[in-house]
This record gives sequence, structure tokens and C-alpha cells, in this order.
Amino acid sequence: MDNFDPALISVVMPCYNAARFVDEAVQSVMAQPYPHIELIVIDDGSTDASAEVLDRLAAAYPQRIRVLHQINSGPYAARNYGLSQAHGNFVAFLDADDTWHPDALARLHAALTETRADVAYCGWQNVGDAAVNTQPHVPPNYAASDAAALFLQACPWPINGVLLRRQLIDSLRGFSERLPTAMDYDLWLRMLAAQPVVVRVPEVLAYYRRYARGDAHIPRWRQVFDAISVREDFVRHHPAQVAHLTRAEQDARVYGSLLPEAYRCHWRRDTASARRLFRRALRRADWKSRDLKYLLASLLPGPAFDTLIQLIDSRRSARQRI
Repeated sequence: MDNFDPALISVVMPCYNAARFVDEAVQSVMAQPYPHIELIVIDDGSTDASAEVLDRLAAAYPQRIRVLHQINSGPYAARNYGLSQAHGNFVAFLDADDTWHPDALARLHAALTETRADVAYCGWQNVGDAAVNTQPHVPPNYAASDAAALFLQACPWPINGVLLRRQLIDSLRGFSERLPTAMDYDLWLRMLAAQPVVVRVPEVLAYYRRYARGDAHIPRWRQVFDAISVREDFVRHHPAQVAHLTRAEQDARVYGSLLPEAYRCHWRRDTASARRLFRRALRRADWKSRDLKYLLASLLPGPAFDTLIQLIDSRRSARQRI
């Protein structure tokens, strides 16, 4: 689209088998008091009742909701499809299982326009049955911080925690679709390289739902590896952005999640992910001698790794009981 409505916010929502939650997500958009909103929902080949729920919602709000359909291609392809059909000068993303505070878009838009920023972001809270940390979180003021160092440590915000000017996301050509996860993180890192003006709204306005997704859920090791991959890309392609960090500082931020995530998976008995993460940590992480038994064990075949780790844990438990 070449001409955008200057006041309109386009909300792009991919939906795949989210029949349990999509009504609540859509209603959280429709309840926003900001008067100029279009909601574009992309049904990504759902096999549950999502299509029927979306048809009902589109009929209830015919002037405000458009439902698009595609063969199952993943959320990033769905978001790019939605972007291609959006008319707004501003863009926000909300997944079909997440929600917003009733004033989220009004407050983000006000901050964006009053400061003439390119990006407005806010705090968030994890919710849902599988949420471990449910404490409200307000991110740092990136405009007054070492944003590159902070962005390299972790994804700066969930996808529903930001409002962007359309020109910025178009200049980045939307989302990459090369990896199954972390492509929102990839977008924020590529955005950072463009040096946009960012403004923080220090309030919790976004709610990110965590719940059991069944056998189709992407394993934890893949999520960690994808996040590392986009960090590596940022360091490789934008050396000026990280030139103030030593090589050791860069590596600590790019690979620092490997060992903590490996141990986390180990204690959750996700041994397949733990083995892959320990193995990569052996080569890339800053590990200590106490980690070595797990790191070396990860070089064994899967069944042997499981057996040895069980033996290590049982011996440690026996020592603790003495």
C-alpha cells in the first residue's frame, strides 16, 4: 500500500487453532477507546473452530474486522500477509491468544505522536496456566541506556508490547520467515540498527499468555538456538553497533543464555533440549569446572546421556541426604 490513513492503527493478528482464546483477544482490540483501529486477522490454516469464531466476530464488527485465510505457513508469514493488506499509518501486533489493557493503544499512540518517535513500547505481564513468572515487568528506558547491549541479552519486549510507525516496518521489509521462532526478535534487532527514536510507556499494557500447546510446540532448544542465531546475525552485520563492547562482552550476551537454559531444561526433565544446549555451551559459553560433567556427558548419544545424568543426579541426592 502506498497511501496510509494518517490516524489509523492497523492491528495484525495471526490465528492458528486459537478458538479457545481468539474471542477474548479480539474483544480486547474492539474495547480500545482509540477511535481509529482496523483489525486484520489471518487464519493460518486452523483445524479447530477458529474460522467459525472469526466469522462470527467479523459479522459483529463488519466495519472494523477483516478476516484473511492462508494455508498453514506459520505466524511470521501470516503477519507479513496481514501487513500487505493494512491501511494504517501505525501498526501493532496481537496474537490470537494474548490481550491488551483497555487503554493500551491510546497510551502508546499518544506517546508516539507527542514525542515524534518511531516506536512506542510498554510493560507486560505473563498470564495463563503455564506462566511461571507472573510479576508485572516494565522494561528499561532504552533511549537512555546501552540499547545494543540490552537487546543482545534478551528480546526487548513481547510482540504485543509495541506500536510502530508503518514507514519503519516497511523499510525493514517486515518479518523474516527463515526460522521457526525469534523472528520478532530478529525484527527488533534489525530495527535497532536503523537507529529509530523509541519512547517508553512505563506501564503494564500487554498480557502475554503462556499455556501448554501439546506435541506441536517447538522444543526449547530450538527457541534458544534461534534467538542466538539472530543475535549472531546482528553482531555480524552491524559491527558498529557493538564496537563499544569487547569480544568477551559480546559473547556473554550472545551465548549467555545457553548454560542457564540447559540447566533449566535439565531440572524440568527435558533431557533432549538439555543435551543439545549443554553440547553447544561446551563450545561457546563461559562455563566453570563444576559444569564439566554435564558438558562432557552431552557429547554422548541421547540414551547414554540420559543414563549418565540420572546417575550423576542420584549420587548428588545421596550425598545431600547424608
